[in-house]
Amino acid sequence: MTKFVTAQEAVRAIENEMTVAVGGFNGFGTPDELILALRDRFLETGSPRDLTLMKSVSVGDRATRGVNQIALEGLIKKVISSHVGLEPAMAKLIEENKCLAYMVPLGTITELYRAAAAGRSGVLTHVGLETFVDPRLEGGKANDLTKSEGAEISEILTVQGEDRIFYPTIPVDVCLIRGTYADRKGNIVLSKEAMHGEQLEAASAAHNHGGTVIVQVEQVLDEDFDPRIVKLHHFMVDYVVVGRPENHVQGYDSPDYRPEVAGEVRKPLSAIQPMPLNARKICGRRAALELKADSLINLGIGVPEAVAAVAAEEGIADRFTLSIESGVLGGVPLSGLGLGGTTNPEAIYKMADILNIYDGGGLDMAVLGMAEADESGNVNVSKFGGRLTGPGGFINIAQNTKTVIFTGTFTAGGLKEEIRDGKLCILQEGRARKFQKQVEQITFSGSYARKTGKRVLLITERAVFRLTEQGLELTEIAPGVDLEKDVLGQMDFRPIISRDLKPMDPRIFREEPMGLQV
Repeated sequence: MTKFVTAQEAVRAIENEMTVAVGGFNGFGTPDELILALRDRFLETGSPRDLTLMKSVSVGDRATRGVNQIALEGLIKKVISSHVGLEPAMAKLIEENKCLAYMVPLGTITELYRAAAAGRSGVLTHVGLETFVDPRLEGGKANDLTKSEGAEISEILTVQGEDRIFYPTIPVDVCLIRGTYADRKGNIVLSKEAMHGEQLEAASAAHNHGGTVIVQVEQVLDEDFDPRIVKLHHFMVDYVVVGRPENHVQGYDSPDYRPEVAGEVRKPLSAIQPMPLNARKICGRRAALELKADSLINLGIGVPEAVAAVAAEEGIADRFTLSIESGVLGGVPLSGLGLGGTTNPEAIYKMADILNIYDGGGLDMAVLGMAEADESGNVNVSKFGGRLTGPGGFINIAQNTKTVIFTGTFTAGGLKEEIRDGKLCILQEGRARKFQKQVEQITFSGSYARKTGKRVLLITERAVFRLTEQGLELTEIAPGVDLEKDVLGQMDFRPIISRDLKPMDPRIFREEPMGLQV
């Protein structure tokens, strides 16, 4: 029977050395009331200790919220996640070797929950082969402590002549998740949430293991819910906690509830302001030239978000379906801390379901970020300059999509540019080169992409490359850019130069809309 308790009472169920699954996607669906109660209990009593924290992706705001609040030495012994990029405190704990840490593809995390719920021995997958999560490379071990003292969490098995990565099931003892409302029985609905994450998967994993399911809600309502909107039935909910308003915001990108993000109303897209003409928009416009009607497309974090803004400005956003690994389909994806939500979604799938579709090759195109690339076509977004980020859903998406576009500025760190008279002017070059002889970590494998016949483009504000059997080939450069000085002179290797090298489309560098037709 579900009990309605305070957060402090609920987290007493967490004991030393337990595995605790925490829900949330950046700032969406984050159970901050429960996270704070766990932190306070540890600071006041020194208990619980040595927890294994399991979470699908970053649960934070690049500052202090989310799991940053429990990034405490002694409380956390091990982290299993796909991303810590919005969790500076947790990333620091890992980088300083104060806990063990494993980075795993997002879709593998959700499948591990399902495996635990179903009583399966583990997850067998092709996702991550020839990347840093491959046990023949780094095995997903995220710091020196884990490399020297941590156990292996995966191995290579050969099935029907094909290599696969096998992850043994991880039992879940407690899950801390969030819904919108509970009724007096403890049934949970997600009606005001921007996305439907791993609530069912994590709750099933904990419940079927004999663990404890704790759900934070905005309010307990004295009514019977329409059964079609109940996402967690009370039979698997042990505790319900009402969160204070400041600890139960819809998302970290805004203090206000936005019904258009939850799918309750539709907002006119004319209200979305066009992007200024800068390097980010140049990349978005060039990538938008690859869009095709009636296709399913995923946009990554950072510069790729510009594709959605360009599509809205060009009036073509309804010609294809934009998708996010959070499970939201259609509409215009939010950016920054709003990643994972969408204005005017057409459908909200569960995160695990959309990742299954991705892993099976359901995406037609993806536009993803790029921190580093090398001459073999490998791309790194998970670790650079010793700073840990993790792959998130990047590996699930990039490895399984028919056409993959990686995009970002050509250099980073102090880069200053402007567009004058239809030409790109580089005022100050970035300190960090993105095109390296060898990337620091392989998040996308060029060799695996060639084996599986992927179409791969790398788009920057000044040059476009494509992946060939021989390596990266330079195919386009921006007007106003000097080939030797601004492109080849800023790379640590010399790419193949196409015999048909041409200027990028001049419409990309003009203020007015391009007049795109899809």
